[in-house]
Amino acid sequence: MSGTETAGQGEAGAGEERTLLLVDDDKPFLTRLSRAMEGRGFEVTIAETVADGKALARAGKPAYAVVDLRLEDGNGLDVVMALHEARPDARAVVLTGYGNIATAVAAVKLGAVDYLAKPADADQVEAALLAKGDGIAPPPENPMSADRVRWEHIQRVYEQCNRNVSETARRLNMHRRTLQRILAKRAPK
Repeated sequence: MSGTETAGQGEAGAGEERTLLLVDDDKPFLTRLSRAMEGRGFEVTIAETVADGKALARAGKPAYAVVDLRLEDGNGLDVVMALHEARPDARAVVLTGYGNIATAVAAVKLGAVDYLAKPADADQVEAALLAKGDGIAPPPENPMSADRVRWEHIQRVYEQCNRNVSETARRLNMHRRTLQRILAKRAPK
């Protein structure tokens, strides 16, 4: 399998159809979100790479998209740009574990309607996709704490370093023993 699966595609305007392109290289997250969005009435197409996401955006012209910012083969904003070239009225939401103002501004300039921090749940994603007008969805009732955001970032870098503590500590500019203590603890709420 190439990492791309298709569940359905349509041809009507964004207000009438619920075709959705999900692009994320985190397979368990992608599978969970895909099932949840199908349960909410979306026809879901998934991709795990920028290349597949761009191809599906151009071919299927979905009404909605949810795209991870950082993918193994590049930047998710390239998918958002390809989607808006293929279908200017499409509504895209960018997801990331690495939120900052510069990338949020870039995402909005390329046509994204919202920018959500991972792990976003299906309710947050649906609210952002279906928000009326140019406004963004209301903030979550229970946002992640700063400690949780830090912990999520550390976990992601740790996984990207193939669970190598020394390399993770070097990339995070952190003492190795400090990192080991953080990794031994449970996730903060």
